[in-house]
Amino acid sequence: MRPGGGRSGSRYNRGFPNPDIRKLPIMNRPSRLVLSVSLVLAVAMLAACNKKEAVPEEETAKLIQPVARVETAAAAPAAAGGPIDGKKIYETACAACHATGAAGAPKAGDKGAWGPRIAAGKESLYKSALGGKNAMPAKGGNPSLSDDEVKAAVDHLISLAK
Repeated sequence: MRPGGGRSGSRYNRGFPNPDIRKLPIMNRPSRLVLSVSLVLAVAMLAACNKKEAVPEEETAKLIQPVARVETAAAAPAAAGGPIDGKKIYETACAACHATGAAGAPKAGDKGAWGPRIAAGKESLYKSALGGKNAMPAKGGNPSLSDDEVKAAVDHLISLAK
């Protein structure tokens, strides 16, 4: 006997009557109508999605702008022969990251973060500040700074952590 056919007690239909599938309508008229209308609506909706209004450039710029922006200002060069103000250098070149801890920078005044760095020695800190380390660029991203100005900023950071 073939599967699905034969008498009602066969092992394939488990006792349920097996009507002749060829005689059953696959879809009645209301079902065909619903399917046809659904297909037409789906095509219309897809066509409508393709029509987009032009967005002005200013609005686009607002929508895609970054969440935050960090800008560092160039430090004013020290007066010839005058003392270098490490605090001012820190505020203009270093504070953007070291005040907030951005990009993994140790926060200014955090004794726990600065303790091991200070223990390694000033020369090690100077080398990191002048040449860059991890996410920190050389000279804190301000190449116009002199080595002495960078060292003064490092000295200021060390004084905040003691």
